[in-house]
Amino acid sequence: MISQFTSKGANKIINEDAIETLIVDDGLLCILCDGVGADSDPEVASRITVSAVKNLFDASDKTDYLERIKDTIIDANDFLVKYSHQKKDNNQMTTTLDILYLKDNFAYWGHIGDSRIYYLRGNTLRLLTKDHTLIQKLIEEGFLTLKQAINHPSSHILLKALGKDNPEPDLSKMRLNNFENHRFFLCSDGISSLIDDSELQQIISNKDFDSIQNNIISLVRSRGAIDDYSFILIEKVNNGWKENS
Repeated sequence: MISQFTSKGANKIINEDAIETLIVDDGLLCILCDGVGADSDPEVASRITVSAVKNLFDASDKTDYLERIKDTIIDANDFLVKYSHQKKDNNQMTTTLDILYLKDNFAYWGHIGDSRIYYLRGNTLRLLTKDHTLIQKLIEEGFLTLKQAINHPSSHILLKALGKDNPEPDLSKMRLNNFENHRFFLCSDGISSLIDDSELQQIISNKDFDSIQNNIISLVRSRGAIDDYSFILIEKVNNGWKENS
């Protein structure tokens, strides 16, 4: 089961997020990007990155899918940097990037930036990625508490993003058993900045995908939809995936 949605923020002119899901090598490839608004043409950065990732991953013949994701991210980064240099203004273009690939009994993912990948097993939601932000670094080093980090003025500062030198993505994989269904949730920070993990867990635990989508959209909008907001929700079952919306 797959549900996906993207929308510009309430006061935004252009949606700087981009998402894509497609079948590659009989597995499901999910891509989510959030163009960095402080840099040049963020909406272009996210869209061409999704397109580049899709084509690069599909064209690769590597059967080590974590290595394929790593190579795809490195090559997509090179492409985005070169594209930036060819523009008239020569200004840097950057975007977050999350790639999730589900095939057979494994999940593989690559991550850079502050978009997120969550995993729901049973009724327990787990964050699989770590935000590459100044705030996260300050929390880890003990300079900020989680409470102090909420609405911090530096929350938008990214330490890593695609489009910079040496992207150094986080990469990981895990085995999925055959006895349970497995849900994954990818989202941009337009959602994670407005809905906390405990709320997400309650929402995503709902069995009905339409209700999940409607609840997320309603909650984001009721809280101002400050930024563009996008998500991909997948439930992996033994017979694969079924498109929901």
